[in-house]
Amino acid sequence: QTHLGLKNMIREVDEDLDSKLSFREFLLIFRKAAAGELQEDSGLHALARLSEIDVSTEGVKGAKSFFEAKVQAIHDASRFEEEIKAEQEEKKKQAEELKQRKAAFKELQSTFKQ
Repeated sequence: QTHLGLKNMIREVDEDLDSKLSFREFLLIFRKAAAGELQEDSGLHALARLSEIDVSTEGVKGAKSFFEAKVQAIHDASRFEEEIKAEQEEKKKQAEELKQRKAAFKELQSTFKQ
């Protein structure tokens, strides 16, 4: 039954329908997890939460791939956070400019009222 669950997990993110996970498809698991698109009982949810690997069973190459994927997932998450912060800063800047323009307009308007 474990292998059937694994096949279902692979089928869920397998874009090229080759029944194998490419690196991009592996990262798609983390993107779906970050977006909250994984079901709680899904095997993909458990795989995305995986935080350690047993080198004796997976081998050094498996561990290397695991850690590279984790680093990439962290990098993607931090880049996404940076984009959000940049957008928030831009909105603050636009709001401040609007406030300054309104103040300048009111000042100019007051000179005409006299």
